Amino acid sequence: MGKLKREDLWSLEDYAQRRPQFRAEVMAHKKSRQVRLGEHATLYFEDETTMRYQVQEMLRAERIFEADGIQEELDAYNPLIPDGSNWKATFMVEYDDVEERKQALAKLIGIEGKVWMRVDGFDKVYPIADEDLERETEEKTSSVHFMRFELTPQMVAAVKEGAAIAAGIDHSAYQATLDPLPENIRSSLAQDLT
Repeated sequence: MGKLKREDLWSLEDYAQRRPQFRAEVMAHKKSRQVRLGEHATLYFEDETTMRYQVQEMLRAERIFEADGIQEELDAYNPLIPDGSNWKATFMVEYDDVEERKQALAKLIGIEGKVWMRVDGFDKVYPIADEDLERETEEKTSSVHFMRFELTPQMVAAVKEGAAIAAGIDHSAYQATLDPLPENIRSSLAQDLT
């Protein structure tokens, strides 16, 4: 999957006209890229489409139209586009109640290393998490983590041939498994691999 370049983006004026249709397309696309793990955790798998939307929205919100500013946004979001041998995801721990969230994040230290993906017939793959910066303290974890799941060539081939995919969390304070992923999600994730 290629990285976004300036010429892949619409100008602010063009985006303003295209935004309602593009937003609807992206929201539909995202539905096949979300994996709910239990009641309070979700993996949101990123790709070129989700990152194009994110960049366009940032440019719009910040009124960025100069080349350097556009490049800064591309540099920030391009690392979240899969490279062909991996899946990249935003992992969110989600509690509506502020106090409940605070207590949960204190119990969930290290959860980012306990999330996993598994291609049928292979071992679990745990993520390389938060490569951009440390998101955890001694008192609590963050409610948002960025993850990269690196696959072997054999795993990639198996997924391309239709192998089932499972996901889960093996943390002492939070366990969840989705096995197998629904076919629409499996198929969408297979497209990230080359």
